[in-house]
Amino acid sequence: MQQLNEILGIIDSIVGSSSQWFPYVLLGTGLFFTIYLKFPQVRYFGFAIKVLKGKFNNSEDEGDTSHFQALTTALSGTVGTGNIAGVALALHVGGPAALFWMLITAAVGMCTKFVEVTLSHKYREKTGDGTMAGGPMYFMKNKMNMGWLAILFAIATVLSSFGTGSLPQINSISTSVKSTFGIELWVTGLVLSILLGVVIIGGIKRIAAVTEKLVPAMAVIYFIGAFAVIFYNAENIIPSFIAIFDGVFSGSAATGGFLGASLSFAFSKGVGRGLFSNEAGQGSAPIAHASARTKQPVSEGLVA
Repeated sequence: MQQLNEILGIIDSIVGSSSQWFPYVLLGTGLFFTIYLKFPQVRYFGFAIKVLKGKFNNSEDEGDTSHFQALTTALSGTVGTGNIAGVALALHVGGPAALFWMLITAAVGMCTKFVEVTLSHKYREKTGDGTMAGGPMYFMKNKMNMGWLAILFAIATVLSSFGTGSLPQINSISTSVKSTFGIELWVTGLVLSILLGVVIIGGIKRIAAVTEKLVPAMAVIYFIGAFAVIFYNAENIIPSFIAIFDGVFSGSAATGGFLGASLSFAFSKGVGRGLFSNEAGQGSAPIAHASARTKQPVSEGLVA
């Protein structure tokens, strides 16, 4: 495990969140599209809500899921680990200022996701069994004529699904269950693997049917838990905001003084954790959104 961790660390330092160029490219891409498309995440937010509610649904359009089901499927991997463990780790490692950069990453990342989902939906394909298949690899192949890049991306997505998909979630769940109830890690992992297998084997329609019920419940519990913690620590709200914005301009020490966090360090960790939290630019969410039932790719991009 130590050798595997070292290998992953080397890869991360070259093409991942620990590399020097990664935060600037990720944030720069979102900023470019935001300016080029004139802030669609702001101008069309209200319209996106109407699409999500099904106002423009047409049962005759091709697709396997509704807009809402596609959205909940994409969110199922981020609500929880990404928004709780990801934020906590960013705060611990990068200090309060990292939260500011997570917020900025989310703001411009909305436009990044709009673009990647729109393209993925536009260049999706119908498979032999009649279901829709899409994702960044499909517009790499069908529009950019870069089949080799599509293959490389597909392989990388399979590998990253362990790193940002199943492994952090299963680790957080099994560790929490053991510390609370004393149940061994492998028992929790086995049970969850069986449940997950039952859902996934049913294909995208079963996955969507499950996530449209689970994700809203997860979101409600998440908000209740978050506000409960905030109200319980109400006296720290103002000092927290001061620490966040003061650290953006002056740099800040990580909580407890464990690691010194300069401005650039907070920026790097905030952007990296921001990606883990919202998936914008990662390319996994477009795979789920490509199954949406609509003939207007832009509408699904707005939902995303």
